[in-house]
Amino acid sequence: MEGLAKAGAFDSIFSNRKALYENIPNIIQNSKTIYEDKLQNQSSLFSDDNHKISYLMKDSNSSNWTNEELLSKEFESVGFYISNHPLKEYQSVLDQHKVRTFNEFENGTENESFIAGTVMSIKEKKTLKGNSFAIIKFSDLSKIFELFLFSEILEKSRSELAVGKSFLLTVIKDKKNHENRFRRISVRKIVKLEEITKQHYSNVHIEIDKSNNLKKLYETIKEKGKTKIKISIKEENKNYLFELKDERKFNQETLKFLKKEHYIKKISV
Repeated sequence: MEGLAKAGAFDSIFSNRKALYENIPNIIQNSKTIYEDKLQNQSSLFSDDNHKISYLMKDSNSSNWTNEELLSKEFESVGFYISNHPLKEYQSVLDQHKVRTFNEFENGTENESFIAGTVMSIKEKKTLKGNSFAIIKFSDLSKIFELFLFSEILEKSRSELAVGKSFLLTVIKDKKNHENRFRRISVRKIVKLEEITKQHYSNVHIEIDKSNNLKKLYETIKEKGKTKIKISIKEENKNYLFELKDERKFNQETLKFLKKEHYIKKISV
């Protein structure tokens, strides 16, 4: 039951997977009580309520797992992602860095590229000389693939590598070892996508629909940081361009939030 709850098998019955998962012992106990009462021809004054999910569960209105936790639980249960893929949370970052899917890079003509992947498994080994290396199984929106991380890169990234975490990888095709399926694609650099979302942009240009929304925009970007921001407005056949005197905090999370706002016409970074 725990595995089915984590995989979302009961979503059509009860959508809060976390509450359902945490109430499994309670549900089993209540189900057992109902079954034993039937065997003894006993009935309850509240027999109709006994079969309702709200009766079987405690704290049924508690918060659900976050999207990252939900996907992680799905993976724990069935070994792959069902309702979504972790990389979709970083789509704007992938677009900004012109990230290609592994399938596109593997079959394309480019010798070097950015790709992204979510870690599915990690196997560490040693060479005959005693050097450490790891075979990492990744998943992206195109396929599941494996890459070698050799000692130098492995030592730098070992503490961050974990199943379920997503990374941006700089990869290059090794033409000298083309016949070796593992060595054919080498990893030059690996960075957590979570860290990239916290990095500040150097210059941002924001276009809004009208001056009345400047105050709303200010509330989002009022914190000082390291980003130079320009704001433009086209209103009553006139174009206005402002550059903020102070640099502001503007990272991927800010960009993601503002893109959902109706008054934002365009953001250039």
